Amino acid sequence: MPNRLAHETSPYLLQHADNPVDWWPWSDQAFEEARRSGKPVLLSVGYSSCHWCHVMAHESFEDETTAAYLNEHFVNVKVDREERPDVDAVYMEAVQAATGQGGWPMTVFLTPDAEPFYFGTYFPPAPRHGMPSFRQVLEGVQQAWTGRRDEVAEIAGKIVRDLAGREISYGDSRAPGEEELAGALLGLTREYDPARGGFGGAPKFPPSMVVEFLLRHHARTGSEGALQMAADTCERMARGGIYDQLGGGFSRYSVDREWTVPHFEKMLYDNALLCRVYAHLWRSTGSDLARRVALETADFMVGELRTAEGGFASALDADSDDGTGKHVEGAYYVWTPQQLREILGEDAELAARYFGVTEEGTFEEGASVLQLPQQDGVFDAEKVAGVRARLLAARAERPAPGRDDKVVAAWNGLAIAALAETGAYFDRPDLVEAAVCAADLLVRLHLDEHAQLARTSKDGQAGANAGVLEDYADVAEGFLALASVTGEGVWLEFAGFLLDHVLTRFVDEESGALFDTAVDAERLIRRPQDPTDNAAPSGWSAAANALLSYAAQTGSEPHRSAAERALGVVKALGPRVPRFIGWGLAAAEARLDGPREIAVVGPSLDDPATRTLHRTALLGTAPGAVVAVGAPDSDELPLLAGRPLVGGEPAAYVCRNFTCDAPTTDPERLREALSG
Repeated sequence: MPNRLAHETSPYLLQHADNPVDWWPWSDQAFEEARRSGKPVLLSVGYSSCHWCHVMAHESFEDETTAAYLNEHFVNVKVDREERPDVDAVYMEAVQAATGQGGWPMTVFLTPDAEPFYFGTYFPPAPRHGMPSFRQVLEGVQQAWTGRRDEVAEIAGKIVRDLAGREISYGDSRAPGEEELAGALLGLTREYDPARGGFGGAPKFPPSMVVEFLLRHHARTGSEGALQMAADTCERMARGGIYDQLGGGFSRYSVDREWTVPHFEKMLYDNALLCRVYAHLWRSTGSDLARRVALETADFMVGELRTAEGGFASALDADSDDGTGKHVEGAYYVWTPQQLREILGEDAELAARYFGVTEEGTFEEGASVLQLPQQDGVFDAEKVAGVRARLLAARAERPAPGRDDKVVAAWNGLAIAALAETGAYFDRPDLVEAAVCAADLLVRLHLDEHAQLARTSKDGQAGANAGVLEDYADVAEGFLALASVTGEGVWLEFAGFLLDHVLTRFVDEESGALFDTAVDAERLIRRPQDPTDNAAPSGWSAAANALLSYAAQTGSEPHRSAAERALGVVKALGPRVPRFIGWGLAAAEARLDGPREIAVVGPSLDDPATRTLHRTALLGTAPGAVVAVGAPDSDELPLLAGRPLVGGEPAAYVCRNFTCDAPTTDPERLREALSG
């Protein structure tokens, strides 16, 4: 019989709706039940494409004996971290403070007042590798709760007080300057892996936000070292197993330093950020590889993640059926030499050399993850294309990984920005149209009459959870990119609505610091606040970047001032931990460069000369430059006001720091003015 999760919209919660565990969703009613019954709360947090979440669910939450013990002694609450990033952030901070590490599944035991007192992540069904079994943990917690309640309450209270004291050292309210950005570059150089690209050791994550900073820094300063780190990292990732060499798109991270074996889940946010980064790398270098990867990643998002309503789904699972009914990580993506021979016949040897498939394998049980190793000799491009098509067709016959169809506002904002720009750069109006459709869905379904955002939707139904700072900031970022690409002022207007909420509901008026939840959001044991980038830009960095772009488009001083105050934290953290504040560093680069404001005026957007100037403006590498295009004196976008044609010809106006160049009708002169 289904439990209470059967009525939820989250795919992750629905995966647990048939568990024998009597799950509650996160709700006041769950904690009221804990108070009424005198039981502690087991909080279990995960997400639908999390491999170890599935493992623990199968081992423990589907087990009747374990479920009976849980139901007797605990009020059990299940949370989708992608729907409730605020709940996840607050308790993950506690887990990391207590244990020195974190991850998912996250297992936390709480008092009925939601105060944590014992923590962990994955617990096995039997003791192993020094870990207690889940049953041992449950029995230990239950004994402490019944026999030493006062001690538990004291521990919980101390943890909450310690969390309250962990306020961010905000620094000052001034944005970073040349010195701090040079210091951040030096810090990145020290952590760079020159042999393999990327930063740090294993596991190795795609550093998309850091690469964005490196590209902007190169554009502003001419630093060849910054460009080299960006280009080499992007090439290594694109040639590695972290990139899907057949279907396009990136996996979450590489388990090794060489980008060979990925953790196979594919997330929307990774692919949106990387699509945009590769498009920007092409814009800076003209690299054919960057162009190909940007377009293939865009096509992957539209082809495999787009929902029936026009939004983009959150993720594809790492696991899938290996053909025997057993769910195995990577089963959909890996190949043995024998499988190549069965499908390709005499072309199998060529495919094995081209994609690095070996007899011993690079993955498990003799299978290999497809790569593009550097090698001597020339391959027949037509033959390779045929091999790729045949392998892709054969792969399509395999059981596909599951898809999390939940539409997350923030991640769709990132996808909108990536698809709008990639479509504009490469003359792919279908990609721009996909971005517009996703933006329409967010306006229609996620925005209420007060322009407040719902965090998620699924199957055309908005979820009940309020948007957090990253939702407002990333959706505004997507809308601002759409305004620059399409010339439609409505997207700038909607971005303004969202950023007004940032100013009034997420900013601390005294310091200018930003909180991850709104002032009127549900009160947790702590109001989450984290300026550092993780898998996606922090809400703090994303808001600073969007506020800066909006100010450049509109001339709004309050938005500019808020952006500069928010960047004070980048001044503090950039030189110390540059790997974890790349998006903030990128925003700081835009501020130092202006950012430049470009108005392109012409009789119509279909006019060839207008289109050429508009495209030239979009392809300028000046960090964070904003573009407006439309008819002279149009009220569609503020930058067009008072901008006439020049001698009856379409023209471009470039302004920076309250100073404007003479307008030009020459695309080449415009290109030179925007080359960083």
